[in-house]
Amino acid sequence: MHEKPSIVSSGILILGAIYCLFPVLWVIMASTKDGSELFSTLTLAPSTHLWSNIVELTQYRDGLFWRWMLNTALYAGVGAIVSTWVSALSGYVLAKFDFPGKGTVFKILLMGVLVPGVILAIPQYFLFAQVGLTNTYWSVLLPQIISPYGIYLARIYAAAAVPNDVIEAARTEGAREMYIFNRIAMPMMAPGLVTIFLFQFVAVWNNFMLPYIMLGNDHLFPITVGLNGLLNQGASAPAMYTLVITGALLSIIPLVILFLVLQRYWRVDLAAGAVKA
Repeated sequence: MHEKPSIVSSGILILGAIYCLFPVLWVIMASTKDGSELFSTLTLAPSTHLWSNIVELTQYRDGLFWRWMLNTALYAGVGAIVSTWVSALSGYVLAKFDFPGKGTVFKILLMGVLVPGVILAIPQYFLFAQVGLTNTYWSVLLPQIISPYGIYLARIYAAAAVPNDVIEAARTEGAREMYIFNRIAMPMMAPGLVTIFLFQFVAVWNNFMLPYIMLGNDHLFPITVGLNGLLNQGASAPAMYTLVITGALLSIIPLVILFLVLQRYWRVDLAAGAVKA
């Protein structure tokens, strides 16, 4: 009687995993094929052209693809680091300080969580155009700094992970508020901040609409916009499809590596919670 829900749940999870992983498997297999094999065969059997596809992609316009990868790493890395710190500070203030309008600020924050970022892209473009920042790195970096969802998560984690007694003890010793936040609160919030960083990094890495609207110089493109340009060229030059698929495969490798590196922090946090319990 008790095994049936477990079997059903496991089956649903397996089907969900297959649904999510099948496109990734197809990209891996398709990136090993040349243009003729890509359109003539629909099997998942791998071929032997992966390296030649990578070489061809590297040679495209003197390595423009790798410029896109570096741009994406800059946008995602810097944007996620700064956004995580801003989210941590904002969440800490909302969790540990009382000030007029705190409830209103939090309600506005929740409204911001519900607003899709794509809706804000056009207004942001006009604002940046007025100050001459469109078609620059800043036009993609600055809008990524404020993450309502990151602030919301940081507030929840700060309220749970940072004891008020520790803060009061530090204040009694004469520590300033920014010192308390940077040296005491942030280390306690570290596992939650890793989660916020990963969410924001992935969001910026996969962001398409904002850089597509803001940037006109293809040397500033992130990988999403750059591959979209190659995909559009595929209508007149089918060989570009192979480059797009190979580029898509290379673009997900940093995300997989980042996840594997950071997941140990979640394990440490879970273990610490078990010990405390």
